[in-house]
Amino acid sequence: MAHPGSIRVLLVDDHSVVRMGLAAVLSLDEHIVIVGEAEDGAQALEKFRTEKPDVVLMDVRMPGMGGLEALRALRAVTPEARVLMLTTSELDEDIQRAIEAGAAGYLQKSVTRDELVRAIRCVHAGGRYMPEALTRRLEQLAKRRHLSHREIEVLDGMRRGLSNRDIALALSISEHTVKAHVKAVLQKLESADRAEAVARGFEQGLLRVDE
Repeated sequence: MAHPGSIRVLLVDDHSVVRMGLAAVLSLDEHIVIVGEAEDGAQALEKFRTEKPDVVLMDVRMPGMGGLEALRALRAVTPEARVLMLTTSELDEDIQRAIEAGAAGYLQKSVTRDELVRAIRCVHAGGRYMPEALTRRLEQLAKRRHLSHREIEVLDGMRRGLSNRDIALALSISEHTVKAHVKAVLQKLESADRAEAVARGFEQGLLRVDE
């Protein structure tokens, strides 16, 4: 039986076993009530309309409509919606996109029960919850300047293993200009060499794996 002032939670995850586990763990708290479950973003939007939960606990990566797309759609219709992302993804790109889309928090699935409950209560109270380690990463990312279109082209050339001369020929610019762009890319991505810069490029979504 729900207690007065209970927090009504909607679980969104494409794995039924994960939803079952979350429901079992959260139900141990007498002030948290699971009012619905969804296995993708589309179902989450429908369940939100019918159940009107206080907090949505949602995975980032799901087949069909993913968590980030669902988050944007939900916030577009209901700006006050409180959504806490719970995921295995540690990509800087996913974290940034979730926060930019209006997520009230971001947690890894390795989180402890106590921290998960604490995060739900914080989000329900109108706050934002982010583990200290992720907060530090976001602060570091915010300090980095964005790469220009030309710098991304040079970074892509680096990804392909091209020399400065080859990149210059491909982009119809001087080799001296390419060297300047490479230096800027390494600085902006805080990388010691080309390989690290390319790795950072993939992490931040600046580079994509070829189809």
